Amino acid sequence: MPAPTSRTPPRALAIWLILAGVVGWWAAFSLTMERFHLLENPGSSASCDFSPLVQCGKNLESAQGAVFGFPNPILGLTGWVAPIVVGAAILAGARFARWFWLIFELGVTLAFVFVVWLIAQSIFVLGTLCPWCMVTWVVAIPSFYAVTLHVLRTGILPAPRAIRRAADRLTGWIPLLAVLSYAVVAILAQARLDVLGSLF
Repeated sequence: MPAPTSRTPPRALAIWLILAGVVGWWAAFSLTMERFHLLENPGSSASCDFSPLVQCGKNLESAQGAVFGFPNPILGLTGWVAPIVVGAAILAGARFARWFWLIFELGVTLAFVFVVWLIAQSIFVLGTLCPWCMVTWVVAIPSFYAVTLHVLRTGILPAPRAIRRAADRLTGWIPLLAVLSYAVVAILAQARLDVLGSLF
């Protein structure tokens, strides 16, 4: 059964998916290279280790940095290809079936949950802010909002009419939702790690 989408392709979503995918992939690639560097040079520092607070090394070498038994950036190298492909396909005129959007939404949601968990681990357990990790956070959070609101407002994900209308209205506010999310992360980091105090 085809998904009940509008006749107009979601071009803004497509462009965002491509941009977010490229940025997220580059962050994952950079982290992967840093991990190789640390493996080849035990005891050395990563190039993104700027201070005890802002660094990649501690995150990469922690248990949280290899949740599934291999470095997390490998997930990014593979996972961020999906939004790039989906975005490019939409711009090329592709129309995806409901099942495809639902699987894509599931993947984006799982990625979002994983990122939120990593944020919590970074702030409350490891006590660090990984620069390349934060780049991933910056694109993963609005990507979740954009895809979720799209599948809700178009009826791909069944929802009451009121929720669909709300999702349609919120779509224009995705940048604000993202900024508010960044603000929450910044407040938690400041409260737990005293980021501003470490700068002086």
